[in-house]
Amino acid sequence: MRIILQRFLKMNTGTMLFSMTMKYSARILVPVVAAVALAGGVLGYAWWQLSTVQRQLQEQVRTIAEREDAITSSGSGSAAVNDYIDSGDIVLVHLRQGDILGLRGDWAAAEKEYQISVNAGGGIPALRKLASAQIQRREIPQVRETIRELRRLGARSEDLLLLDVIVALRTGELVQAQQALASAQDSPQKHYGSALLAIIKEEHELAKQELAAVIGGWDPALRSYGRILRSAYDEFALFPESRAAHLTALLARALAQVQECELALPLIAGVVKEEDDYRDAWMVQGYCELITERAPEALDSLNKAYSIDPEKPEIQYFLGRAHMALNQWTNASTFFQYALVNGFEPKKELRERLAEAAENAQDLPLALEQYRALIAEPGSDINIFERTISLALETGKNEDAYQFAQSAVKKWPDNARIMEMLGWSAAETGRKDEAKAALEKATLLDPELESARERLNTLK
Repeated sequence: MRIILQRFLKMNTGTMLFSMTMKYSARILVPVVAAVALAGGVLGYAWWQLSTVQRQLQEQVRTIAEREDAITSSGSGSAAVNDYIDSGDIVLVHLRQGDILGLRGDWAAAEKEYQISVNAGGGIPALRKLASAQIQRREIPQVRETIRELRRLGARSEDLLLLDVIVALRTGELVQAQQALASAQDSPQKHYGSALLAIIKEEHELAKQELAAVIGGWDPALRSYGRILRSAYDEFALFPESRAAHLTALLARALAQVQECELALPLIAGVVKEEDDYRDAWMVQGYCELITERAPEALDSLNKAYSIDPEKPEIQYFLGRAHMALNQWTNASTFFQYALVNGFEPKKELRERLAEAAENAQDLPLALEQYRALIAEPGSDINIFERTISLALETGKNEDAYQFAQSAVKKWPDNARIMEMLGWSAAETGRKDEAKAALEKATLLDPELESARERLNTLK
């Protein structure tokens, strides 16, 4: 999806072939495996595109933040801020940054970004994004308030319908959802809501009819979601001898991929109750519990999946994330290392989380090792370089820090913070003249950068 891969289910689609398919012949399995491999390739390309966008957005956010800080500290007032920074840029940057965070499954941070966008005048588009994040976080009173604001601003009736229906489905108000859909005018949103309701009620023929209407509709996002949900039925049709639990598991996975984990969880709970050794069902349950901020439950589910298949890197990765959510940094670091050894992709995502876990676990050499690998990747962002330089200095790798800083200055010659890092690392390696020149330039680039001024004073 933009969703985002989930996006992301960030479980590679190729890892989701359910264990029971092993019972079937090569005549059936070969085309299925080929199709899954193709899907995995598509997701990998999507992840690469999103990573590129993320780097661009992070740099844009940083630039705008530096402008805001400089203007605010100058005392020129809000009018000057509005003249200097296009509020539309701020709205867009925070919307897209929220999308990236949602892709990573960090809905709390995404909600903050969307709220900033709303506050900056993002209007209906920003409020819709905010509502989606609030839905993911089960903040029902807040999302209802956001829906009221959308209605006040004149949002499209079909969009309001779908939000109302999704809230009703998540709160178990199926009758209200049915009534709202029955009285609504025809639209892709109506068909999508009807499809979700039919899936929940196990009315699968009706669900397929509604999904066909969604796929043929005019809303591109819902068309994408509709294809993902329909693919669960298509995959199940390849295995006519499969049990009903297989279809339920496929539908739960698809719901997770379209950001409907709250609807997926009751479905998958029934599967694991019936089949306790169903590895991929436990993975879906653990993933959804993690995304919906149920970290203890996620840890239990993922541990169950791990006991069934301790070598699978996706399980190891999500176990690491579950331990992170519980601030169990050493355990998180351990599982991320397992996932790295076993070939988890994308490695950039994994190394960033491993570096964070290692730092919090006070394993600074391991953290630095990950940052070294990250800055060696094409398109590494400025934040990664900053952290790498700082950590190298903290661990006494002063010459390495200096080399990293030189590389960073080539990429961002007019960034005050990077210039300060060059000055700091030059001073630590005995290059006093170069340190002084770099720190002086840093203070010229940003007169309010007190840390650079303080370092410069120590050299005089």
